[in-house]
Amino acid sequence: MRADARRNYERIVSTAREVFTEHGPDAPLDEVAKRAEVGSGTLYRHFPDRLALIEAVYRDEVARLCARAEVIAEKSEPEQMVDDWLRDQVDFIVNGHGLAASLKAALDKESPVFEHCRAMLSDAAASVLTPAQQIGAIRKDLMPRDLLKLGHAIGTAIQTAPPDQADRIMSVMLRGLRD
Repeated sequence: MRADARRNYERIVSTAREVFTEHGPDAPLDEVAKRAEVGSGTLYRHFPDRLALIEAVYRDEVARLCARAEVIAEKSEPEQMVDDWLRDQVDFIVNGHGLAASLKAALDKESPVFEHCRAMLSDAAASVLTPAQQIGAIRKDLMPRDLLKLGHAIGTAIQTAPPDQADRIMSVMLRGLRD
């Protein structure tokens, strides 16, 4: 991709994230193009339909979450890594603005997008889980997929909960990982 095309692509994805955050995944694509300061033809050259744009934003969000796991693994103590990662994962679920739900409604759960994202997330979860398990801070029988499922469950459960309940639920679950 040429440098200017790459910049347009990245600007469209970044702008779409903002617009989807404000208005959900059904927001007008013309609004995305306008705010990204590109013509609708440029938007549609990169993303032939809404689903393609939602996929790109979702993949980008997953990549950001996975990059956060790398930062946590580099900067946190092993006993704190899982807590930090789960809090980030739950925040990702709570603030996903319906992107995953839109994709799940349109794509098979075994689609290349979901397969790719699952693999990235599993690797990221393993990068924070393994060091914590090696020092005995987290149960040895917990698998990276388990950690992802727990984060998803908590995120889904607290989406409408008051903040104090969300923190309490998260704390209870994190204590349970240490038994």
